[in-house]
Order: sequence, then C-alpha cells, then structure tokens
Amino acid sequence: MRFGPSSAARDHDEKVTRKVAEIIYDDGADLGLVQRRHVAVLGYGSQGHAHALSLRDSGVDVRVGLPEGSGSIEKAEGEGLRVLTPREACEESDLIMVLVPDHLQRALYADAIGPALVEGDALFFAHGLSIRYGLIQPPSGVDVCMVAPKGPGHLVRRQFSEGRGVPVLVAVHADASGNAWPLALSYAKAIGGTRAGALKTTFTEETETDLFGEQAVLCGGVSELIKAGFDTLVEAGYQPEVAYFECMHELKLIVDLIYRGGLSYMRYSISDTAEQGDYTAGPRIITSKTREEMKKILAEIRDGSFAKEWIEENDKGCPNFLATRQREQTHPIEQLGPKLRAMMPFLQPVVAPGLATKAATSEK
Repeated sequence: MRFGPSSAARDHDEKVTRKVAEIIYDDGADLGLVQRRHVAVLGYGSQGHAHALSLRDSGVDVRVGLPEGSGSIEKAEGEGLRVLTPREACEESDLIMVLVPDHLQRALYADAIGPALVEGDALFFAHGLSIRYGLIQPPSGVDVCMVAPKGPGHLVRRQFSEGRGVPVLVAVHADASGNAWPLALSYAKAIGGTRAGALKTTFTEETETDLFGEQAVLCGGVSELIKAGFDTLVEAGYQPEVAYFECMHELKLIVDLIYRGGLSYMRYSISDTAEQGDYTAGPRIITSKTREEMKKILAEIRDGSFAKEWIEENDKGCPNFLATRQREQTHPIEQLGPKLRAMMPFLQPVVAPGLATKAATSEK
C-alpha cells in the first residue's frame, strides 16, 4: 500500500500553498450550487449531525448514511432526517460527505462509496488523511473536496442556529468538473462556515498540520507535560490532590485565556509572578532538543511513516493502541481525577470508559 500523496495532490499543493491566506465570506459563495445537489452525509457523530442538520436548514436535499443497527439511527430520524444504509445513501446522491473516523473510511469507501461514484459526482471530506496518504483513490471525473470546520460539531451547529458560524478550511484535491472550488465554498456556506470565513488550504497542509498539532502540542505534548508535572510534585512529597489542581485542573483557566486572546492576553491576565515564571522556565522545558524532536515528528508525518504505522495497527485490531490506552488510564492522576472532579459538580464531570464511575456524576 502506498502512503504518500498522489502526484495530483503534490501538483495542486505547489499551486496554492506558500502565499498569503485567502479567506472567503458569504458574498463569495453561491448557496445555490449545493442546493442543486443530492447530498449524503455518512456518519452522525459530532460533525455528522451538525453538517446534516445545517445542510437541511439551508435548503439542501440531504440524507444520512448509517449502518443497520447504528445507535445514531433513532437520533437522526428523531431530528426529521432520512436515514439509509451507507450504500443506499451513496447510490442516490451526487455529493457524498465522509464524516466517519479515519480508520473506517477505507472499508466504507470500498463497500459503499466507490461503487456508487460516477462522473460528475463530488466526494467531500472534513479531514484529509485518507486522500493525503493514498488510502482512498477516487476515480477521475469526480471532484474531491474538503470542508473542515475548526470547531466541534456541537459548536458548529449552535453557531449556525444562532445565525453565526465557525471558520472552516476548504481544499480541492481534484477539480474534475472545473467547478470544485465554487461547490466547496457553497457547501461551506450551507453549514455556516463562510459567515465566519473559509480559509483556502490543501489536503496536504490540513492533514500534516492537524496531525502535528495533535501529536506535538494539543494531545501528546500536553498529556505528557501534565503527567510529568504531577509526577515531579508527588515524587517530591507534595500531596497528589494539590499536584492535580496545579498541573491539570488549572490548565483550563490558562487555555481559556489563550483561546480568547492569545498568549499576550493570558500573560496580561495572570500575575506578574506567573508571567515571569513563563518567561524563565518555559524555555527550560521546551529546549532545543524538544524542538528537534518536534521536527522529527513532523518528518514522520510528512513521509507517511506515522500513517503507515497507524493503518497497520488498525489492520491488526489495534493491540498496542488498546494496551497503551489501558495503561495510561492506570496513571495516578487518572485514578485520582474522578474523585476530585466529583467535588465540583459545576464542571458537569464525566468519566471516560475504562475508569471507575462511582465518583462521577455522569458518564461520557
């Protein structure tokens, strides 16, 4: 199996990257283009429900594709949406939006999407991994586009319902019709994206930056930093409960400030003592060695090593992945967390599957 981008992806990337960002708003998108399409939304999770409901409310002919027995069927039908099997939904549609997890897309394409595609159809994604690494290779004659909201589905839906929107990334991998960009922007408008702004990118750029952000900063980096800080304090004799509050609980306070106004607003809002610690201690944690590791992680993403390893792991049934998940849940900070969060019902605490639930007020 090939784990690099197609030549078409590379050629397209060379044409549209490395320039000033282009952002399109409502007045630059024609809603009528997607309104003339028959759209299948495959999946009804966080993004799936937001896309399907907002498309419907924008006057688009939409149906949801879900496998028989799916727990989401009742929910989608309860919202007044037509629900078909994925194969049926694809067969009667000429625009298919794939909103199932990355590791399920290959099989879904082989079983339901690929056999239904004909010239003039459009295949849409909200994340570029399957196209970037050649896991899915649509036929010629089909437009291949991406519309990726930069927020969770519940926020996308709420903002749309309130007359606002969440910014989206838009990209075109294959412009078979010569009309792929206008169609992508039309779809973005139908879910509220162009109200906030649709930023043009490429499948390669979206995929590589998304994976890097998850691994080096948002998930991998933050998780390890939290655990390392907690472990350092506990090993030095401090109470685990206090270490939890200092290294995990208060992280939200800082992230919320950064989310609203960037690093400068966060530093403006905290004490001068905390700000001084930011400047003096931060570079000692993120050292030149750390930055070199970040470059290695990015290189593994770009050359396909990470994708190859991840797909192979899935093909084996995820034994290492599941073992790691179970091991991580035994870390003391994870065992302590439910008890402390139960002290704060205002958090609306939840407990992840696999952890004891007796201390929590509700399950995820």
